Amino acid sequence: MALEPELSRLSLTLAVVLGLSVAACDRDAPDKAQESSAKPAPMGEIDRNQAGALMPATTLRNLEGRELNLGALQGTPVLVNLWATWCAPCVKELPLIDALASDYDDRLHVITVSQDAKGAEVVGPFFAKGGYRYLESWMDPEANLGFALGGGSLPMTVLYDASGQEVWRVTGDFDWSSEEARAAIEQELLAD
Repeated sequence: MALEPELSRLSLTLAVVLGLSVAACDRDAPDKAQESSAKPAPMGEIDRNQAGALMPATTLRNLEGRELNLGALQGTPVLVNLWATWCAPCVKELPLIDALASDYDDRLHVITVSQDAKGAEVVGPFFAKGGYRYLESWMDPEANLGFALGGGSLPMTVLYDASGQEVWRVTGDFDWSSEEARAAIEQELLAD
């Protein structure tokens, strides 16, 4: 069993080397904890901090099993809304987003994406009860899109221009029937 002390020394040496290499990555850090220069996103307000980011190429499915690759949506501005059936502000926003989709019909592609882990099991009955006329039931039960957009709170709504670059986003409850919302959307539609 002479091998056992040798393995212990090797493990200790490896731990020390690994520890020193990790410490070296931060050798110029100030004594206090490093602070992030990014501001937290404001809740319920239009946020342009991520402007220019490309739309994630995430594949979504609807209740009928049809697939949609978000990255392929170019040529028309796209408003993507992440929501869940258990999220009260999300449920409150959906009728307003349905009306918005109606008002902007072929000038703005409005996509609502459920982040419900149970997918069609809960989204199907929810959509049937809600009677949304202009919204499709896109689902992302693994929350890949939510993670690609940086996670965070629901609802999250992101406006992309016709080339697939982010213009602005809103995290949290927002009045999509307000003059502020309509002006922000109109500004983008006029820019294209």
